[in-house]
Amino acid sequence: MTTGRAGALLVVGDVVTDVVARHRGPLAGGTDTAAVVRTLPGGAGANVACWAADAGCADVRLLGRVGADGALWHERELVAAGVRPRLVVDPEATTGTVICLVDTGASAERTFLTDSGASLRLEPADWSDALLDGVARLHLSGYLLFSEPSRALAEVALTAARARGVPVSLDPASAGFLVELGLDRFLAFAEGLDVLLPSRDEACLLTGLSDWADAAAKLSRLVPLVVAKSGADGALVARSGSVLARVPAAPATPRDTTGAGDAFTGAFLAALVAGADPEEAAVDGCRAGAQAVERVGGRPAHPGTGGQASRP
Repeated sequence: MTTGRAGALLVVGDVVTDVVARHRGPLAGGTDTAAVVRTLPGGAGANVACWAADAGCADVRLLGRVGADGALWHERELVAAGVRPRLVVDPEATTGTVICLVDTGASAERTFLTDSGASLRLEPADWSDALLDGVARLHLSGYLLFSEPSRALAEVALTAARARGVPVSLDPASAGFLVELGLDRFLAFAEGLDVLLPSRDEACLLTGLSDWADAAAKLSRLVPLVVAKSGADGALVARSGSVLARVPAAPATPRDTTGAGDAFTGAFLAALVAGADPEEAAVDGCRAGAQAVERVGGRPAHPGTGGQASRP
């Protein structure tokens, strides 16, 4: 795999509106549960792009699809975060929305309710090979694989990148959606990748193995470089069937784990673009993940809004 090429990072993926509800303890069925609720910009693809820019990648580009209802707000937030967005405005669907239920207990674990809206209506017609001009790396959000139009787009983008020798990475995105898609179908797509960035649960699900180190090693026989993420347990770097490095997590006091994996991925890819080796890049990824869990929402801070601008 090629690393350290000068150029841009192009991210193709979802741009959504996050409604984050932070509550303490179990939800009370049939009545009210007190919570702090905020509406924030999100989406795995968009979050990765923002964290890559925050990590110092000078040219981060994003292709995504939104509804007319949120186009201007999302574009403004992405530009403020240092990302160059190309947002296709869907003529019919509204912007995707994710309700993030965050337990404010010690784990700050979250549950998502997802309405993909326009985000997974990206289609091959939204793609142009010119998007790869000056691009050193292409990153695909795994959510693209979970609808027919966006999966077709992902296949077109992957083919175009490989024809140009541009390395391609992907984050599987959701263990639940992987089951719906079909593991064999996902793994067939993954054969064309250069880098796979699964969570611990996703790596184990994709391999049928209970040990995440064994799972990462097995996946690295299919994809040249596998970096498995596991929150407080850090990350594993695997290549050619072996785990090459175990990278510890950076210390953090969690407030909201939304976007932590996206933060890791963004910082990791930014480091690769800058010429770091995978283990060095994983250290940067763990550091960004720790920063992410100490914030509410899935984005880093940016000037003027603190990175947590609620929608007007």
